[in-house]
This record gives sequence, C-alpha cells and structure tokens, in this order.
Amino acid sequence: MNSTLLCFEDFPVGRILEYGAYEVTKEEIVAFATAFDPQPFHLDEMAATRSMLGGLAASGWHNCAILMRLSCDGFLHRADGRGAPGIDEVKWLKPVRPGDMLGVRAEVLSARVSQSRPSTGLVRFRFDMHDLSGTVVMSQTNFIMLGRRGHQHEATRMQAPPQDAPVAAAEPPELVPSWGQVELGKRIVLGSKTFSAEEIIAFAQLYDPQPFHIDAEAAKTGPFGALAASGWHTAASWMRAMVDAKHRSDEAAVARGDKPLPSGPSPGFTALRWLKPVYAGDTITFDTTPLERRITSRPGWGLMRSRNAGVNQHGAQVYEFESHAFWKIEG
Repeated sequence: MNSTLLCFEDFPVGRILEYGAYEVTKEEIVAFATAFDPQPFHLDEMAATRSMLGGLAASGWHNCAILMRLSCDGFLHRADGRGAPGIDEVKWLKPVRPGDMLGVRAEVLSARVSQSRPSTGLVRFRFDMHDLSGTVVMSQTNFIMLGRRGHQHEATRMQAPPQDAPVAAAEPPELVPSWGQVELGKRIVLGSKTFSAEEIIAFAQLYDPQPFHIDAEAAKTGPFGALAASGWHTAASWMRAMVDAKHRSDEAAVARGDKPLPSGPSPGFTALRWLKPVYAGDTITFDTTPLERRITSRPGWGLMRSRNAGVNQHGAQVYEFESHAFWKIEG
C-alpha cells in the first residue's frame, strides 16, 4: 500500500474536513435530469415555477452525485478507500438552482475496526453540502471503508458471476397506480436497464472517478474484481425507471379519458444498501413497494413511504432503500 495514502487512523472522531467549490449550471441540471430524472421541475423553467419547488432545480440524485464528486476530489482520491456499504440517510433540504456554488463540510461521527476484516476500518461521516451563503442544501450520513495503516490487507475482491450463470426470466414493467388505488405492501415492477461499460465509465468520470469505476484493467485488482457501476449510477437509474413507469401510467390515464396527476419531489431517503456490484452487461430490474401513506399539511398532497430495490438477471438483489415522496391526491 502507498504509505502516503490517507488511512483509517487519519479520521479520528470529531475531525472536520471542508472542501469543494462546484458551480451548478442549468445545462448540467437539464442533462442529468434528461438521463435520470426527467420530471418537469428539473427540465423546464416555466413548468418548474408552477411546481412545489418554485423554479428549476437539480434532481436530488444529481445532488448526491455532486457530493460524491466533491468528496472524490476533496479527499477520497488520496485515501485508501474500500467503498461504502450504503447510505444511512439523505435529506434534501433546499432546492439547488442554476448558478449555485456548492461546498462540503464533513464531520467524523464514529470510527471502528471491522470485525470480519481487521485490516479495514469503518468511518461514519456526516456530509453537509452547502451553498455560498452557508445554507445547507443537503445532508448525508454514511460509513466509508478505509484501510488501516501498517496492516496486511486481506484479499477481499469479489468474483463476477460466470457468463453461463442461470438468467432469471424478465419481469414485464407495470403501471404505477394513483394515490387512491395504491395497494400497500404490493410490489410494482418499474422496468429494467442493462448497464454497458461505456455508460458505467461515462457516469463515473463525471461523478465518481474511482479506478474500479473508470478503468477496466485497474478494476481487475480492485474490490469488485471487474469494472462495476458507481452506486450512484445504480441509484439514479432506479429513479429513471420510476419516472418512466409514471409516464406510462399518465399515458394510460389519458387513454381512459382521465387527467394525469402531477408528480411531486422527495424530501430524502434512508437505509440505502448496495448489496452486490453491478457489472458491465448486467441487467437490473427495478421495483417499488408502497408501505405507508399519510396526508400532509400541503393541500392536495400526500406523502408515500416506499421500499425500493433492484435485482440482477441472476435473481440477486443488488440495491435497496426506503424513500418518501410527495404524491398528488385525486379530487
């Protein structure tokens, strides 16, 4: 291991890191939303002024990707990083607008040695991404795995499934029901996506430029044993599947002579877990399962709590999280 790399021991509890100066442009907001979250309040200035966000704003998943890029540039590129098992919580606190300049304040909340891999430590961070005025636009809490200085590292590389591994039958996508028609606890298949090496690298070069996401040769000796998608690429692709399913549902409503209901934003999510790598060539089927709904103080809007997941072509779950999102109520 390179002795100059930042290690677990360099992140004691209470350490503060401050870094970043990322200018968000209208063009980038629209480009990310076009690819991953094509809702009107992320794409169209006039439509956005009539939305709950009150103007054009970056997708929440775009904000997460920007935070990832800032953290890569701020300290991860010079750290013995081993990835992250997931995200405990994200709160989208304030819309990110074109022209905003974003920075990060990261605080170490806890640190412990892994019991199963003594050469690795787990450091829990709270990341506050803020604008020039110091207003926090997003907060995120999660563990990052870091190598321990002076310890022999165990071989932890994963093995991608063999090419001839059994492939599960594809599940057809379903429509997303309206607020009043939702059956709590019933899984809804949103759609599938096949991840190409070119897409994996392109996303990672913009937002998560770690070697195992951008270099197929370097990835062979990385933690996943082969080129793998950034977790944020997987997450943003779930969002695209959700929006596409909603668009199909809107088209079906129009065909029935009904008026489609507008979508609302999300205040954040919890308990995101990246359970298995997504390799080049993998096809992930995304789903959502509504768990709870409640009326909010905003007239005509409810809040839906859902469990969301992605399953690969071999039937293995690769990703899960729990979300809250505003849904328009009929009538």
